[in-house]
Amino acid sequence: MSKKALFSLIFILSMSLLLVACGGDQPAQQGGGAQQPAANEPAANEPAANEPDAGDMPELVIGLFQPATGANGAGGRQESLGTIFANYRHPTVDIAGVTHRVRIEQVDNQSSTAHGPAAAADLVARGVHIILGSYGSAVSIASSDVFADAGLTAIGVSCTNPNVTLGNDFYFRVCFLDPFQGQVLASLARNTLNADVAFMLTLLGDDYSQGLAHFFGAQFESLGGTVIQENFPEGTSDFSGFITNAMAQGAGVIFAPTSSEAAALIIDSAGVAGTDIPLLAGDTWDSPQVLDAAIRSNINIMVTTFYQEGGAPEWDADFKAWLNANPDQLANNGGSDVIAGFTAMGYDAYMVTLDIFQRAGVPYPFDQGAIRAATWATSFYGPVAGLIEFDENGNAKRDTAFVKTVDLELGEWAFYAAQRL
Repeated sequence: MSKKALFSLIFILSMSLLLVACGGDQPAQQGGGAQQPAANEPAANEPAANEPDAGDMPELVIGLFQPATGANGAGGRQESLGTIFANYRHPTVDIAGVTHRVRIEQVDNQSSTAHGPAAAADLVARGVHIILGSYGSAVSIASSDVFADAGLTAIGVSCTNPNVTLGNDFYFRVCFLDPFQGQVLASLARNTLNADVAFMLTLLGDDYSQGLAHFFGAQFESLGGTVIQENFPEGTSDFSGFITNAMAQGAGVIFAPTSSEAAALIIDSAGVAGTDIPLLAGDTWDSPQVLDAAIRSNINIMVTTFYQEGGAPEWDADFKAWLNANPDQLANNGGSDVIAGFTAMGYDAYMVTLDIFQRAGVPYPFDQGAIRAATWATSFYGPVAGLIEFDENGNAKRDTAFVKTVDLELGEWAFYAAQRL
């Protein structure tokens, strides 16, 4: 070895030791001009104990397009936790014999259709290779063309409105859709709870709220029931008048497809009114915050969701242990280790992403055409929520919704039924 080469080697080793002494074993910061997560935004790429040294390892960069703030901030943070936990457990992936580090780039779309496209463009500019999200159908719909124009595949996790994928060959999703969810809830209201009148309380102008209410209402009326619908504007904090109206009009159920933040306020108002009318809602109510509100208000609620805790016991235990070991992550789950359905879906969405890139079989730099072709051909058994396959519109072929209610005595979610139509 020449003196010059020997000097270079000694220099490199010295610098390596210096980096270790300065904290080189700390998690790598996100690159590509990424902003640091907000204080209430889940932190991506927390390293697993056995994570290899990235070195010159090529990267697969997943864009996490989720709300950390705004009306859907709580749900977005919980959905993100599932993806971040998956990255913690699986920080690398082998593609065509080449090991790639998997890195997550996050943006906060602020639950906003106005801000969503700009947040989507930010992810594109960071050079991500695929998109996961968003929690909230409206912001997904508003931003979908940004990803399509960039030629990027996007996989929705819990955005259930049909218009997310309609007419966009680049958008897929791993969850069931609102037409199915609405029919399940309407059949539950009419045939199980024997309601003759359904009072629907919906957020004005919101694609998810209005869309799910439409499908619920159509099914409820087809079963011979009567529907009364009232809308509330964004920012409403007092729902007592709506509860009073529902009681006065003889409602047998109150159906409120809203955010978890609005849900807690609605439940509190129902508790103050002392009503015994059951409250029904879709996947967004599968939340620790909603559970807490139902317990303190002593209100009977029933919700449809994607996953029932206990369905994958080992995964449940591992996720809870990871969550409880990190106070910030626990706070992002509402201060509870109760597992929401969309958290489980966030995990499976990450895992199917790795499967897609492996089947595409093209290492970095990736071929987006091969990625999209592999996505269409997906047949993957998600480790938490089951089989993932896509139909001709990019929608998951799912025919089961889990219905759960609240056991007010035990203070926990209780499994009610696995509902199929």
